[in-house]
Amino acid sequence: MPRSVKDIMEQAKTLAAKFENFEIDPKESDAAEALAALHRAALRRAEVEAEIATAVDQAREFQVSWDAIGRRLGTSGEAARQRYGQRAHH
Repeated sequence: MPRSVKDIMEQAKTLAAKFENFEIDPKESDAAEALAALHRAALRRAEVEAEIATAVDQAREFQVSWDAIGRRLGTSGEAARQRYGQRAHH
């Protein structure tokens, strides 16, 4: 159904007023900031994981044992091998 220019202008004024009077709900703002913080932390974790994987690869190139690598990572050698062993020689 076609609308007149007057109808369109009235709707534009109504929408502009809503926009000008819009107030952000603090709970939504806090939730958005919490999610943004979570996203930033996940990105940092991914960067650190990549750094660890590279360091493990380097250690394995120097024939460092999985037991020694696991101890440095705070886990067992077997757990370190299972997590990072597939990356070796890549």
